[in-house]
Amino acid sequence: MRAVHALSTLAIAVALAGCASTPPPRIQFAPPGTDVAKLRSDFPLTDAERAALTPESIRRLTQAEVDQIYQRLDSGPIPDGPFRGDLFFPRGSKSDIRLGELSGVPRDTLAELAVVRVETLGKALWRGKVFFRSQGVLRNRIEELSILKAFVRDWESIPKLTFDGATTWLLFPAKLSCGDSRFDPAHKSIVIDYSKGSTVEGYREVPDALAGPERLDIFDEVRLVRPGFYLGRAYFRGSFGLNFTLIDPAVAGTAAPRPPGDCTQAQ
Repeated sequence: MRAVHALSTLAIAVALAGCASTPPPRIQFAPPGTDVAKLRSDFPLTDAERAALTPESIRRLTQAEVDQIYQRLDSGPIPDGPFRGDLFFPRGSKSDIRLGELSGVPRDTLAELAVVRVETLGKALWRGKVFFRSQGVLRNRIEELSILKAFVRDWESIPKLTFDGATTWLLFPAKLSCGDSRFDPAHKSIVIDYSKGSTVEGYREVPDALAGPERLDIFDEVRLVRPGFYLGRAYFRGSFGLNFTLIDPAVAGTAAPRPPGDCTQAQ
């Protein structure tokens, strides 16, 4: 009898474990080449699909699938505050590109950072972004590593922020606004423009100019997956370079309604 009871208990436990490990719903994708208007009208992301999307699941998709998700999103309101970041290159792309291989990067002292691979630099240093919505400004959360200390003067005076269990420098400022998407011009995105970073208070020629128009000329755009979770695209000198995600764990981990419309609406 005890053996039967033990087996019954084990069976129940296995059944419950199976329920707990049920895979999230698959994202439905349109056939390649589907018009964006039809994509948005016939394949809208459901609440369940949005909930299933995470930084980890998105990075496993092909670039065509990532593109479709981005095109089906609205910008949502301009975010405010710090976010954890992750970046990933288009699947199958040359992810070992070096900064110096990007066209137009001057061979000056600042560009000595160009010996570093883009992916290595990003993953080693970049921890996310901080949005200052009321000021229309964004700054990047940069890890304190010797690779940057060798180039930055008076680095002790750089403002810092502790968030998500890490204390990071706030560098590479940019102007923040609601604007036109380079990838999907018919719909708005939240625009992060580094060409105007030199106008932001606290701008430092080294290393902030690396992101500016005379060097990498970075331009980002992001859209809202769900509250606390954004999907972004980064451009280098006018060309698409990589994808990134931004997440506020305290917000994204909670149940949330379907996100609001685009950033032209009141905050």
